[in-house]
Amino acid sequence: MPEDTPRLTHSRLYLERLGYATPPPPTLQTLAQLQLRHVSSFAFETLSSLLRAPVHIDLPSVEQKVLLDGRGGYCYELNQMFLALLQMLGFEARGITGRVVMGGPPDALTPRTHRLSLVTLDGVRYITDVGFGGMVPTSPLQVDTEVPQATPHERYRLTAKEGSYTLWAEVGGEWRGLYVFDLQAQSHFDYEIGNWYVCTHPQSPFLGQLKVALIGPGLRRTLNNGHYAVHYLDRDSEKRSIHEVDELLALLENSFGLRLPMDPQLRPRLMEILAAPAVL
Repeated sequence: MPEDTPRLTHSRLYLERLGYATPPPPTLQTLAQLQLRHVSSFAFETLSSLLRAPVHIDLPSVEQKVLLDGRGGYCYELNQMFLALLQMLGFEARGITGRVVMGGPPDALTPRTHRLSLVTLDGVRYITDVGFGGMVPTSPLQVDTEVPQATPHERYRLTAKEGSYTLWAEVGGEWRGLYVFDLQAQSHFDYEIGNWYVCTHPQSPFLGQLKVALIGPGLRRTLNNGHYAVHYLDRDSEKRSIHEVDELLALLENSFGLRLPMDPQLRPRLMEILAAPAVL
């Protein structure tokens, strides 16, 4: 049996943030709008991991952080909250997990550290994901087809092999593998183990690092430590390096819409990543 997702406490506020005065019907059009609005409203961010603070993924903690404290989060937080919303609205949906292969061989056997959701509508299966950083899909994607699928941003496609699926994105005319997943049912223990690895393991790409992303119409904003970029669909990307902490703090607040945590370690940690040599 799939996991029993807890109920949202702040569902009205969540829907208001997504532009809904009343709960919408559980249709494919609603799912597509919810996903696009979510990734355009709530930033993917790793400030907690930068500060080496524990990341709590129980739903009340996620709601407090994202809806009330003005923060964002990563997949174990954002996709947890999004799944709870979908189930509240009457969607047939459950959580699944995958292995990130972006930046490496698409057949690499990496840790199972990504959370997303499976939604079934009129017998058709889709994946929906609001927590994959700068390359997050901006539409639900049909599972049982290998035909390229358009989204408001890049095209994506899925390939299947021996019960696993690989998600690909078309970037610069090339297909790049993002993550591999299967449809195995998950429990909260699976998420706790994956989240523990992501926020504590020395080899986690998030530990002590600042990674932020937010979608806009026709663009993607990304921040990798001190490297800021705006990737456009119709023209070249704009990139610049950040050298001052105050400039970085202003970027987090103004470009990514984050309310910064009142942590005395924030400025020292940001100074550390800005001073670190670039990794080639």
